[in-house]
Amino acid sequence: MGAEPLSKNKVALAQAPFVLGLQPSALVDHVARVDWSLLDQILGEHGGSIPVELGELEYILREVKIHVISCHDNDNDNDDDYPSSHIKTLAGGSVANTIRGLSNGFGISSGIIGACGDDEKGKLFDHNMSSNGVDLSRLRKKKGHTAQCVCLVDDLGNRTMRPCLSNAVKVQAEELTKEDFKGSKWLVLRYAILNLEVIKAAILLAKQEGLLVSLDLASFEMVRNFKQPLLKLLESGNIDLCFANEDEATELLRGEQNADPVTAVEFLAKYCQWAVVTLGPNGCIAKHGNEIARVPAIGEAKATDATGAGDLFASGFLYGVIKGLSLEECCKVGACSGGSVVRSLGGEVTLKNCHWMYKQMQIKDLPTPEISK
Repeated sequence: MGAEPLSKNKVALAQAPFVLGLQPSALVDHVARVDWSLLDQILGEHGGSIPVELGELEYILREVKIHVISCHDNDNDNDDDYPSSHIKTLAGGSVANTIRGLSNGFGISSGIIGACGDDEKGKLFDHNMSSNGVDLSRLRKKKGHTAQCVCLVDDLGNRTMRPCLSNAVKVQAEELTKEDFKGSKWLVLRYAILNLEVIKAAILLAKQEGLLVSLDLASFEMVRNFKQPLLKLLESGNIDLCFANEDEATELLRGEQNADPVTAVEFLAKYCQWAVVTLGPNGCIAKHGNEIARVPAIGEAKATDATGAGDLFASGFLYGVIKGLSLEECCKVGACSGGSVVRSLGGEVTLKNCHWMYKQMQIKDLPTPEISK
């Protein structure tokens, strides 16, 4: 399958983004608030992420139109492109959410490595990411389909995801080169067994170029079903920063006497410079060296949509690390960023919610990005 970068500029000639995200398959999210009856029809546990075939994804999208419920989110007056009673479609995927947040919300030069199809979904992904300032010169355009994911949000704001990666174009391990990573400082990854080879190849090249590596543990199902390859990645010593939510941390320590967040962050800190376990409405706990920080969540107790909360927490935390903030300050910026995205549907921080985030950062005496001034 032929591939070409979306940008006309050669990667080597362009100024390298400070942060790179590896998302092998570009992905488009379809996000909607739905009633419980639809969630009960779908196989798998509520709140998780299980891959589905195209036929099942299309079936779910048809059912969503029947079961969609109105969502009067906190940003509805600034979200005219996405009526609250309909499906919101935008560029998605954990890494894309984090990279977009770093670029648009924090002014950190960011790019993405991956592949998108030559279809309408690929054009949507391209437009959404580039309009948020993300460098797409490392995103290969291939003939074929772009991946999709349905994000079903219940009335409590919890999301259940069903990604469809079958037949979607993807960047392969052998397509990566040193030029993709040269000059950048951070590589952002999400654990996925189907992407294990390209993840390993990216880490190897990134380390040869002196990059720091951040890894998100993806989902409790991924940790539960593919724990051994994950442990090997951690034990390699090549993961500098690791993010896990409470469910993922519990799965990681399943079978141990203590499987609480404190034990989990201590476990991850054995292998990573920075270890973070997010706790939803209870904030987060993090460790760096001998320092441990606990920070409460910021914002409303009830989320409109938790989609992207962890991804945008990662944006804020990485911003803090890049700016040399203390561990506690990194957690607070992450909490402000994660708290901003849950105020409306989808894993993208809208302009109004960006201003909310900057205000929260100012209240807490945190340095705000230059773009906010």
